[in-house]
Amino acid sequence: MTSTIETRLKDLGISIPESAAPAAAYLPFSQSSNLLFTSGQLPLKDGKLVSTGLVGRDLTIEQAQEAAKYCAINVLSQAKAALGGDLSRIKRIVKITVFVASVVDFTDQHIVANGGSQLFIDVLGDAGKHARSAVGMAGLPLNAPVEIEAVIEVA
Repeated sequence: MTSTIETRLKDLGISIPESAAPAAAYLPFSQSSNLLFTSGQLPLKDGKLVSTGLVGRDLTIEQAQEAAKYCAINVLSQAKAALGGDLSRIKRIVKITVFVASVVDFTDQHIVANGGSQLFIDVLGDAGKHARSAVGMAGLPLNAPVEIEAVIEVA
């Protein structure tokens, strides 16, 4: 499956970055039995946020979906680090929680979340299908528009 995942990533033009070190007193991931929990991942590319601000004021839904995609890539980065570089150990994405920094009357958090959800499905196929929560927030760390955390079943 590693070659399949690597092929899909290559076909999508995605390279998984080195996992980011935690910025405070927490672990970037934690494993209990066959479940891997990632800490919330921001939309970082090359160490910088791809966008900032509130969805519905500073960003369009499409821009926020792109940010969610980068959050999902960073979830995979943490999973890769946790699994010794072997993404084929992912049995499935069990659940993700998507936090969307948005204006008070914005109600399309679930549509923003599709950017991350679709990335997992595009890369992992059926193993990328998951349960999900999408939650509106007044703000997120570093003024990020989106943050995603995941629960992943691993072999």
